Amino acid sequence: MEREAAFASELLHSSLLDDLSPSDRNLCTEIVMGVLRWRSVLDRAIAQLSFTPFRKLDLEVLTALRMGAYEKAQLTRIPDRATVHETVELVKRAKKTSAAGLVNAVMRKLKLALDPRRAGQTGAEALSKALAHPRWLVERWIGNFGLDRAELICKYDQQVPETVLRLSADDDEAELQLEGVKLRPGALLKRARRVAAGDVTATSLYKKGNTAIQDEASQLVAALVGEGKRILDCCAAPGGKTGAIAGRLPEAQVLAVELHPHRARLLRRMVPHTNVEVMTADAQQLPFAAEFDRVLADVPCSGTGTLARNPEIKWRLTADDLKDLQQRQTAILNAAMAHVAPGGRIVYSTCSLEPEENERVVEACMRSRSEFRIVPARDELLRLERAGELVWADAGELLRGDFLRTIPGVEPYDGFFAAVLEKS
Repeated sequence: MEREAAFASELLHSSLLDDLSPSDRNLCTEIVMGVLRWRSVLDRAIAQLSFTPFRKLDLEVLTALRMGAYEKAQLTRIPDRATVHETVELVKRAKKTSAAGLVNAVMRKLKLALDPRRAGQTGAEALSKALAHPRWLVERWIGNFGLDRAELICKYDQQVPETVLRLSADDDEAELQLEGVKLRPGALLKRARRVAAGDVTATSLYKKGNTAIQDEASQLVAALVGEGKRILDCCAAPGGKTGAIAGRLPEAQVLAVELHPHRARLLRRMVPHTNVEVMTADAQQLPFAAEFDRVLADVPCSGTGTLARNPEIKWRLTADDLKDLQQRQTAILNAAMAHVAPGGRIVYSTCSLEPEENERVVEACMRSRSEFRIVPARDELLRLERAGELVWADAGELLRGDFLRTIPGVEPYDGFFAAVLEKS
């Protein structure tokens, strides 16, 4: 991850861990995700105790120290002496024997508490330090959502999010329970279930693609697409929303477009529905002129609404990245709007909390597309409520003006934005 900017969730579900027992896989996941969530807090503690300047620590040494510091702070069932010993051994095995003394000294002195509470602390700097988020990001959230909501977002990001399933049929739940998976109702949607116990990935339903792990806010975005006979999903991989759309509308033809060939292959495996065609193409320059009843443009984004699941993002993202993303998002939405049939609709969505990637992209495209109007998200949520799909008590909590806006921590799911646009 540090060398190649890979993503934790992909690596932790890859064949790299096939030789590990289930308990060791769980421990590996706990350590990796824990280090990523609390990295800045761990680094401050290491820097205070290290007699080598922090910036001069070799990557292997720093990585081992971060892992050891997290274990010592959080994994209390592992004896301290074992954590110290294994951290030193990791450094030696990485051929950094000269740093073994430093690592031993730091680990023996290290005392660290990781606590998402902020008793008596206020302001962006205190929140950033206590809850391990870059200060520039915290300051943005305070400006956009207020201090109280910014704190809720940061606290949510520091916790392990619940595993949420999207069921394909009413009898899926009974079948999963027979295979040892205990479920409870979702918070947002009738077909969503939260996993209370059991390994969903080991079940036959999951392996066949008949049920999928998908956050409830992501499922809601797919539901906003509505009904149509021809549907285009512009940036489809890894396929969660594609599968949700295809499952809800088995009679529709769904074209799922993905830029990268390897992700298109993954999409095909993850979405086995026979009414889905997968195409490798650039959403900004689609190689056809066809028009569709419904279009989904779930564009590449910063992902700041998903930091509980992807904590590495917060250490890689910069403010300048938002400008580059906005340009790409605007280009994709503009291109996608050209493929909406008269009377049809397009849903623009991101899993970002940043207005540059959300409202401002929609505003920029609407200025040059007078044939489109914004459909108030409230109307669409009420439609889903009347159909029995939406079970959230207060749809107004999910709105920001005419748009869908979910906020992690304020609600128990990821942060998503969606706008519904209709062509006259």
